[in-house]
Amino acid sequence: MRPVHRRDVLAALSGLSSLAMGAALNAAAAEPAKKSPGKSLAKPTPPFRPKLIALDPGHGGRDPGALGVRGTQEKGVVWTIAGELRQQLLAAGRYRVMLTRSGDSYVPLRERVARAQAVKADLFLSIHADSHPDPGVRGASVYTLSEEASDREAAALAARENRADKVVSGVPLASQSDTVARALVAMSQRGTVNDSCRLADTIVLTFGQNGVRLLPRTHRTAGFAVLTSPDIPAALVELGYLSNVQDEKLLTVRQHQLALARALRASIDAHFAAGAAIRKA
Repeated sequence: MRPVHRRDVLAALSGLSSLAMGAALNAAAAEPAKKSPGKSLAKPTPPFRPKLIALDPGHGGRDPGALGVRGTQEKGVVWTIAGELRQQLLAAGRYRVMLTRSGDSYVPLRERVARAQAVKADLFLSIHADSHPDPGVRGASVYTLSEEASDREAAALAARENRADKVVSGVPLASQSDTVARALVAMSQRGTVNDSCRLADTIVLTFGQNGVRLLPRTHRTAGFAVLTSPDIPAALVELGYLSNVQDEKLLTVRQHQLALARALRASIDAHFAAGAAIRKA
């Protein structure tokens, strides 16, 4: 009997291992690839939630607002245009709309903001018509909250005596330290002011594209009380000057009122479309 050497055994074992590996690979290739169950699950699509727009027709009730050369009252003009804008937004099917006042009623400025905050509005648009000592001044303008007013509002909101029932970015301020409360308000206010400026610039662009006469330096800043919500992007639109004969006439013409409402609706559409594109980027 021929002696068995160690190298012969190792060679035989190596051959068996190669055969076994080849068979395993062939079997694996014959089987369909199995997908990981975790990766095959599609993310659920969040339910569609129409944006809630707060429309704020200026003045009302005992406060007529600006008075035109022919006696036109601002409160009536802006109520009509706000109503038309409301109908156009609702017809689109993408929005819900709330009005800060019902009919010819007086609502304090801070109460208008509080009503929008109570329903968690996604956007606040205050609609006005202006007046000027110079009857030659005419054209539309758009206001957002000034930096100085923003800082004052942030400081006031963060103050301990004012934050008992306030919630900013989903966080109750009452349970936070002074430092944290100030930081939360400042961050929320900064983001809101940026969104408000983007909204204002969109309105200016859309008005220009639709032939609406504009004031020079159309986007302006001021400390209007209705622009002070820390978490709702807001703009105040002056649609023209009732102290100017041409503007007053236009603001009472149905066709022009419809054109202004269409331009404002297009601005709101463009604002939310741009916001969605920014979030995806």
